[in-house]
Order: sequence, then C-alpha cells, then structure tokens
Amino acid sequence: MIDWKTIKDLHANKKLEEVIGKWFGVDIFYTDKHGNIHSDILDKEYEFRSHFFKVQSHLPYGKEFLTQDIEKGLELLNGQDGSSFYFESFFPNVRMISAKIESEGEFLGAVFCYPYVSDQITSAELDEIKSKLIECGSSEEDATASCDNLKKLKTHEYDYLKELIGLVAHEVSTVYEEVNKREARIMDLNAELGNKYRYHNIIGKSKKMQEIYHLLTKVSNSEATIMIQGENGTGKEMVAKAIHFNSPRKDAVFMAVNCSAFNDNLLDSELFGHVKGAFTGAVKDKKGFFEVANGGTLFLDEIGDMSLSMQVKLLRVLQENTFLPVGATQPKKVNVRVLAATNKDLKGMIAKGEFREDLYYRINVINVHIPALRERTEDIPLLMDTFLEKKCAEMGHPLKQWGKKTLEAFLDHKWPGNVRELQNEVERLVVLAGDEKTITPDLLSSRITEANESTTAPTGNLKGINTRGTLRAALEELEAYMIKEGLKRCNYNKSRLSKELGVSRASLIMKVDKYGLDKRKKAANE
Repeated sequence: MIDWKTIKDLHANKKLEEVIGKWFGVDIFYTDKHGNIHSDILDKEYEFRSHFFKVQSHLPYGKEFLTQDIEKGLELLNGQDGSSFYFESFFPNVRMISAKIESEGEFLGAVFCYPYVSDQITSAELDEIKSKLIECGSSEEDATASCDNLKKLKTHEYDYLKELIGLVAHEVSTVYEEVNKREARIMDLNAELGNKYRYHNIIGKSKKMQEIYHLLTKVSNSEATIMIQGENGTGKEMVAKAIHFNSPRKDAVFMAVNCSAFNDNLLDSELFGHVKGAFTGAVKDKKGFFEVANGGTLFLDEIGDMSLSMQVKLLRVLQENTFLPVGATQPKKVNVRVLAATNKDLKGMIAKGEFREDLYYRINVINVHIPALRERTEDIPLLMDTFLEKKCAEMGHPLKQWGKKTLEAFLDHKWPGNVRELQNEVERLVVLAGDEKTITPDLLSSRITEANESTTAPTGNLKGINTRGTLRAALEELEAYMIKEGLKRCNYNKSRLSKELGVSRASLIMKVDKYGLDKRKKAANE
C-alpha cells in the first residue's frame, strides 16, 4: 500500500514537478491502480501550471472528463507492454502521458502529465479544441486563452518529457519498496517479540490470535477473496474491517451486508440494484451494494444463508466483475473486493446440494478461522480490561478494578456468546457497579454464576470434607481438596488439571495460590 501523502512530499519529486511544469507548462498528478487521484489538483486552491487544465477543472463536467482520461491511461498501462504512453484526452488532439508505478511486477498506480499538443497541430484543429471547450461550458475568452497557452511539443521534447515522467514514477516505486522493506522488518520483529496485542480493533495476545494477525498482515495488501469463519460473536465483521482498512482500498467504501436479513428477491435488489419499473414500488433507479462499494470492499456476512439462485449471480460478479440490476437489460461493470463470512459448515452444505462447490472455491481463496473465546482464555483478562476502560471513559467514571472472585468467574465461564457476550457483561457490570470502585461477583449475571456452579459439582470421595458451617466455606474446602488431590494425580501439571476440572489454566493458578497448594512455594518456606 502506497503512502500517497509521503509521495507528494518527496523532495526529489517536488523538484522534478517544478522543473517539468516550468519547462513544459503541464501539470503532474498521481493515481492508484483504481483511478483514485492522490494529488492536490482537485483542491479549490490548487495553482495550475496549465491554463487549459485550470479552465477544464471549472467546467460543469470537467472532473468527469478527467476521470474518463485516467481510465483510458490505466487501461493502456495494464493492457500493453511498456511503462509509459501518450494518448488523446477527451478534448481532440490534446494529449496526456501516463507512466506506470510498479514494484516486483505488481501494478500500483500511475503518474499522469497533462496537457500538451504536437507542434504539428493545425489552426483548424486548435479551433476544434476551442469549440469543444465552449460546447462543454467554457467562455469564449477562457477557451481562446487555453488554446493559445497550450504547449506545442516537438518530437524530441516529447521524448524528453516522457523520460522525466518515467523518472518520477520510478522514484515513487523506489520509495514504496524501501518503506515496504522497513515495515516488513518491523512486523517480523513484532512477531518475534510476541507482544502485538492488537490488529486494527481486534484484541488478543494468545498464540492463535498472533497467527491471525500475521495472516491478516499478509493478505490485506492483496486482492484475494477471503472467507472468514467462526462462531457468532467472535468478531468476523471486525476482521473484515481490519482487512479493508489495512488494504490499498482503505480510502474507499466498506459495506457490510447480512445475507440472512433479506429474502431472495429483496437481496437481489439490495446487492445488484434495480431500474425504475422493475417491480411494483420501484419508482426510480436504485444502486445496489456492489455499485455503491465500487472501488472498495463488500463484506457478505452469513453467506451460507444465500439461496442457490443468488449464489449463481454472485459467482458471475466474482468471475466477470459484471452484474445485471433487477429489470435491466445492460450489465454493469464493477471493481469490488469481496470478503465473505459464515458460521456454517459449507463443505457439509455442498454435500447436501445446498451450496455451490464452484462458489465455495471462488470465495475461499484464503481462509481465516476466528477461534472461539473458550479456545483462547488467556485473552479474557486483556479483553475485560479493554472493555472496562472503554465503558468507564464513556460514562465519565474513574477506572474501576476487578474483584478477584469476579476475575475467576470470567475465567471459568465458557462464553457461548464469545467476545460479544463478554463485552455486554462488562458493560452491564460497569453500569450496575455505580460509584463503587471494585466490581464484585454478586453483580454477575445469573447465567454466568449458574453455569460456573454447574461445572464445579461435587464428584468422587467426599470423606473428610466438613459439612458444617456456611455453604461458601464448605464449597471452598471442597474446591481446595479437589485441586490438591488433582495436583498429586497430575504430578502438578496445571495445564492437564485445568482441562480435567473444566477451568482455565489462569483461573487454576489463582486458586492454587489462594489455597497455598504450590509445592515450590511450600518448599521455599520450609
């Protein structure tokens, strides 16, 4: 991904642009490979070198003419061998140069130089340009001045200008490669240190999350279609946003669509749009999500709920980049990166004939599996603190702290609702705690306390356990006894015992410390 702000501020390129503008009376601007302009030429305060370009920019459809020319230049660079070309712009005989920005064979964007004409241009051809300007909304005075000031280049001057524009493009490519090398080194160092707890807004320090961060870093800059799989509440849309906002498309639209929220006919209209009169109630043309997200990213959530007929239409867009709005006769072309997500077993659905196999392989180029929260319990304290800090700040409270028993309860819970359930519970506790500084376990939801009690039901031989006194004391005595016996049985292997008892390793360590059952500490005190 090119940092276009850095590119615009490059000293070498600024000097080149200044020299080229002074010698040839033309303007230089940059675009990415999708045609988005990354220069100041669209700013109202921009001072044009070319009077012609300035007049064009103030025409009612001047920007549309420029966009059309950019598309033509990008098609030339993409479709033919060679690193730079000249071509006629929207205005007859007025030329533009495009030079390719690339790195390791990957097309990243282009440098454009505009406008100039050949020194062989005739008076009649200049009059034709002038007439075209007036026809498009220019005053006769501006049109005349524009044509008079157009730089007329001889062949050797054009060759020199083309070489200079190629030099600008090469400088951009070189800087991009150097920045990429530096960022790759930083990324590798972070991975080695293992201290990267966030990727965009995704939080986690567990090994599984580190693996996901590393994968997302690799795939974000690609154009590959990605399948995100995971249970409800694991953050599939958050992962999709992270991919988009760390990709070259980050400045374009990100749209999320829940495919299960619409019936077949409505989903067709929502995704692909419709034309006026296509059905009852279609009083005007409407753009679909694909057209709205053109140049950006479309996230299709719950894709497993899409009907077979809709799957066929989606496959066509993915393969041909074209779609047909409801009621239309002419297809539309689109450039959208598709990310898909589901919590269903698509392979099982393929076996039952409920999901197309060709679509599955088309959307599953890269698979990102988001683990359930119960599979990464070491991330629970980090998530608790993050959500606690956010909610306290939102409500204007001083930062609260977790009671030890509350933390234990969170670590023991299986979180069937995953991160979403945990976040809701934290927000609920902050509200219920009011002005209290510590969040105590009596505020916990009944679903958490009841679930945790069911996992610690008494088993085995209870001889020697005191059945008198308070229930809390009796439960603690039972808990200490079970852990003590379990440690002996497992040869003090806490990971093995935590699985056997159905609690997280972090929670078990806290309880071992609480009841003084660590044999190393005992030995040190003797």
